Amino acid sequence: MRPRRRLMAALVAGIASGLVALGWYVLSAGGWTVWEGLMLACLAVSAPWLGLTGATGLIGFAIRMRASDPLSAVLPVMRQPGWQDAAITARTVIAVCVRCEDMRAVLPPLGHLLEELRRPAAQADRFRLAILSDTPDGAAALDEAAAVASLAAEFPAGTVRYRRRAQNSGYKAGNLMDFLDRDAEDDVLLLLDADSVMSAVAVTRLVRLMQADRRLAILQPTTCGHGATTRFARYFGLGQRHGMRIWATGQAWWQGSEGAFWGHNALIRIAPFRAHARLPALPGGEPILSHDQVEAALLHAAGWAVRVLPDDAGSFERHPPDLVACLDRDIRWAHGNLQYRHLLRRSDLGRVGRLQMVQAILHYVLTPFWFALLPLAALNVATGGSEDTPRIWLLVLLAAGFLLLNLTKLAGHAEALLSPGPRGPCLREMLREVAVSIAADAIMAAERTWIILAFAAGTPAGWDPQQRDGRRLPWGVTARRLRFSTAIGLGSVALLSSGGLFPVLVAAPVWVPLLLAVPIVVLTGGSAHDTAEDVPSRSYGSYQSPHE
Repeated sequence: MRPRRRLMAALVAGIASGLVALGWYVLSAGGWTVWEGLMLACLAVSAPWLGLTGATGLIGFAIRMRASDPLSAVLPVMRQPGWQDAAITARTVIAVCVRCEDMRAVLPPLGHLLEELRRPAAQADRFRLAILSDTPDGAAALDEAAAVASLAAEFPAGTVRYRRRAQNSGYKAGNLMDFLDRDAEDDVLLLLDADSVMSAVAVTRLVRLMQADRRLAILQPTTCGHGATTRFARYFGLGQRHGMRIWATGQAWWQGSEGAFWGHNALIRIAPFRAHARLPALPGGEPILSHDQVEAALLHAAGWAVRVLPDDAGSFERHPPDLVACLDRDIRWAHGNLQYRHLLRRSDLGRVGRLQMVQAILHYVLTPFWFALLPLAALNVATGGSEDTPRIWLLVLLAAGFLLLNLTKLAGHAEALLSPGPRGPCLREMLREVAVSIAADAIMAAERTWIILAFAAGTPAGWDPQQRDGRRLPWGVTARRLRFSTAIGLGSVALLSSGGLFPVLVAAPVWVPLLLAVPIVVLTGGSAHDTAEDVPSRSYGSYQSPHE
């Protein structure tokens, strides 16, 4: 792995240095203003992240397009002969953590999966299901237990188990570890979220791969969206799927056995996870919210492999139905990622795992620096500091920043168009996704900046139930929620207009979505007006999921 990591570091450094050099050339023309100095500082702080996304996208795209078998190129166990036909010998429990969920949506796909897995007689006793509930006492808990009991009646005794905790200490991670401490009869555990769906073919592939690699503690495929009923969810899912495929491939190439863990749709070897993946305490006793990165780092340090399978065939999850729901989820994720700062010096965490945690922190911490470029540029224009800026090179700089920030997703779209075989979403759908994502990214950057500022002021965050279904977003409530974005958009265009038409047009992809944040969010959160649940997309694995 050392040559790969050196090449990765060189790519990141080269891209970041080139971007900063280009920024210096553009901003220094005609002398420096205070605003230009601040813009260069923000660009320099953000450049390593942009270098990382660019290098990951380049490597991932090269592997996906040039390797004869991209999956085995980053997952060596797939090169072992005979693993595909091996008998299922590992005892597997499918564990689903729930809290105040609609069991009418959660249980049917689980029952279908369990039935499919147990259908071959040779593996009928190899799979069981455990519903791990943190739902508080009350009518919801009674309905939940009754729904699980109804499902359990369809299978032999002991196949479906229901366990509910009185206190949800440690949230999801605590729920899972409590189950492992009390129920240790299985070899591996398939961890699903309440909105997860997996095909039997995808699950048995994971089990066979883990049987073939005895040092593998976690194997995680990528996921694609399902059940999208809104425009936002459809296009968010399309971009997420294509971008994650490239990102996961590029990361797996240089991270190797010290890969990432995203906390769901993953197969876990129980013994090492129970022995080594117990979460440390944070200062003040605060529970760790984003547990998955820490668990992976603990397993790395203990010598166990955590690997990613960059293929989403048969692995599904629900995406947020609207941008407000996405922001609500971001509050918890941002708080959880920022908690990692307390753990970075621990010797019981692997080095690459700590680097992944730094990366997770920067995902949120760098957003204010990146977003600050808009108001700083507007102030620079309003004070006459942009008069000598070379316009062509400014456009080149902006195009380079956009390309690097979105390279993994754009490369994923390109792969879908260039790959032989059944065609996925057409170019028109991809262009629509890019347009929607440009608008959403601007609003998300503004609102994430507000979230980070709120955390700095001491605003707490918890673990509220996730919004999964489409809903009607009231205009007034949405306007109050997005008032920061709207105000920044209005103020920016007012300042930019003092410099003439050119700065207004150049910055339009950012200030227009901010100014129109409320109608954009409300309208994209509406019905997709399509009979299909998801944007059609081809399967990039060796088989196609029955869901596609």
